[in-house]
Amino acid sequence: MSVDAIPDAAARRIALVLVEQCVRNTQLENLHAGKVPDTHCGDYSDVKVVTPFGEIPWNEVSRISDKEMKDLMIEVVNKVYTFVSHMEELISLPAAARWNRPVHDKALLKTAHRRAKERDVAR
Repeated sequence: MSVDAIPDAAARRIALVLVEQCVRNTQLENLHAGKVPDTHCGDYSDVKVVTPFGEIPWNEVSRISDKEMKDLMIEVVNKVYTFVSHMEELISLPAAARWNRPVHDKALLKTAHRRAKERDVAR
């Protein structure tokens, strides 16, 4: 761990607040709204979406369009930028305080370790 590393408790708190304010409280809420289908078999293979051009198995349906994804990513990036720029004023934990304790994402952590090693080799 580098001297400039954020303490783990602070990193967990920042992660929770950042996700709550910059990801959850976005148009993602609108995409999440609506009816969710039920399944008798448990894996949704018995659920179909009926379109004018035929049925689509639920497990093959895109739940978000390319435009919705682009708009969501633009909103998330802008919110994260604003959050990082004004973190001290935004660091409160309203609803996120009740969420599960964050753990490191294994794939992203592996990338971080690889890049740190590459940076150390380059020095």
